[in-house]
Amino acid sequence: MSTDASSLTTQDIEFLQRPLHGFLSVAGGPLPPQPRPVWFEATAEGTIQLFTSPDSLKVRRLRRDPHASIVVAAPVGERERWLSVAGRTTVEPDGAHDLCVRLAARYWNLDDPARADDLAGILAADQVRLVIHPETVSRYMY
Repeated sequence: MSTDASSLTTQDIEFLQRPLHGFLSVAGGPLPPQPRPVWFEATAEGTIQLFTSPDSLKVRRLRRDPHASIVVAAPVGERERWLSVAGRTTVEPDGAHDLCVRLAARYWNLDDPARADDLAGILAADQVRLVIHPETVSRYMY
C-alpha cells in the first residue's frame, strides 16, 4: 500500500475513469461508517465528483462536517487493486445534471428505453454536485 498526501496520479485517474462503483462515506454518520455505492467521476483537476439530491442525508451530514472518503476497487477476476481518496468535500449547486448525463452514459446503455426513462427521472429532480478535494490518497496494486 502507498499513500500520497494529497494527489491522484495519472494511473489513478485512468483507473477511476472506468465504470466502477465507489463506496462513499461521509463524516458525521454512524460508527462504524456505513459506505454507500455511488457513481463518480475523476476530474482532470484531480478531484472526485458525484451527484445527489440536495436534501439527501449525505448532504445534511456534509454541511455539518465537510469530510468524506471514497474507496474504489477493481472487480473480481482482475488483479487486486483499490484506491481510497479522503478529503474536504464541497456541495456545488451547478453542474450536477451534466455530470449525471455523463455518468449515466458510462454506467448504462442509454439505448435501452428503460434506462433512458430512468435518466429522465433523475434529470427531472433537483441535484447537487459533491466534489471531494483529496487530502489523503491511499492505493494498493498487486
